[in-house]
Amino acid sequence: MDEVDRILAAWRREAPDLDVAPLAVLSRVSRLARHLDLARRDAFAVHSLDVWEFDVLAALRREGEPHELSPGQLISQTLSTSGTMTNRIDRLAARGLVERLPDLHDRRGVRVRLLPGGVEVVDAALADLVRREQAILEALTDSERETLTGLLRRLLDPFESE
Repeated sequence: MDEVDRILAAWRREAPDLDVAPLAVLSRVSRLARHLDLARRDAFAVHSLDVWEFDVLAALRREGEPHELSPGQLISQTLSTSGTMTNRIDRLAARGLVERLPDLHDRRGVRVRLLPGGVEVVDAALADLVRREQAILEALTDSERETLTGLLRRLLDPFESE
């Protein structure tokens, strides 16, 4: 028995007319997400990064050379707001990890480019994150990982295809 089993038993005792079966899956997903969030925070802290900083830097890094996106693209990829992104870009620029450049195709637009120091820190943080997450997944076989990946994709699809 794990903590979710104990919670379910208590709800079945206290609210026997309520079908709490969905909690068996989704409470575990939620608890796992919380544990993973804490593990990611620890992995990034080693590299002096907050989770949001990694998210922005990683979005730029994935773009390939010259590692740049518009603020709107960053907002979309990191699920943040315009005001939040402006603040994040300012803070990353102040740390010398990114720079703002004029958009050559839109005179009113701006591009955000990952600087070499940003590449270095996001690459190191990613390598550390992948090592830690590989260790977490060692409890599953390759087949179980593939099955879980497919099931999670199906559950996420309605939220992310809107």
